[in-house]
Parts: sequence; structure tokens; C-alpha cells
Amino acid sequence: MSDPSAGSPKREAPEPLEGPVVGTITGGTILWFVLFLVQLPFYGWFDEHGHLWWLWTCLAGAGLGLIGIWYVRKRDAALKQHAAGQAAVPGAAAPGTPAQDDQG
Repeated sequence: MSDPSAGSPKREAPEPLEGPVVGTITGGTILWFVLFLVQLPFYGWFDEHGHLWWLWTCLAGAGLGLIGIWYVRKRDAALKQHAAGQAAVPGAAAPGTPAQDDQG
């Protein structure tokens, strides 16, 4: 059997897309919670027809979304802190090089 990737040329992977990650996760979390609240009055119907898992899926989506919001906010803060650290001191001595004194 031949290798299916043998005929396709290798290409470098594209850079990952960065976007409004915190807003996207927050919006999705709100949507899951609203879906849970909309379905809550129909608890009996879902239970009778064996679809109760729909309700709990929405609640789980909202709960996991809260964890996701916490995670992406921490990630965003860490990325901003790293970028600020890189740009904060452009004239700083590189590691391993002697620092210059201001004596003159």
C-alpha cells in the first residue's frame, strides 16, 4: 500500500489566529446558560420523553464555560504581561552581558 501523503508537498503550518477569545467564550457560556433557563420550565416533559440530558448538557456547557472564561482571561493576561515585558526595556542588557554603570 502506498503512503497517501507521499504525493502532497510538505508545507509550513500557518500561524494560529488570534481574536476576541475572552468575548467568544463569555458569549458561548451565556448562550449555554440561557438555553438551560429556557428549557427549565419543561423539565417534566423532558423527563417523560427521555430527553432530560438536554437540560443537563446546557448546564454542563455553562459550567465548563465558566472554567473556560477563567482560563482564557488568565491566558490573555499572561500574553499581555509577556508582551509588555518584551517592550518595556529595549535598552536593557542581554542576559550574560555586563551592565553599564552610570558613573562618569
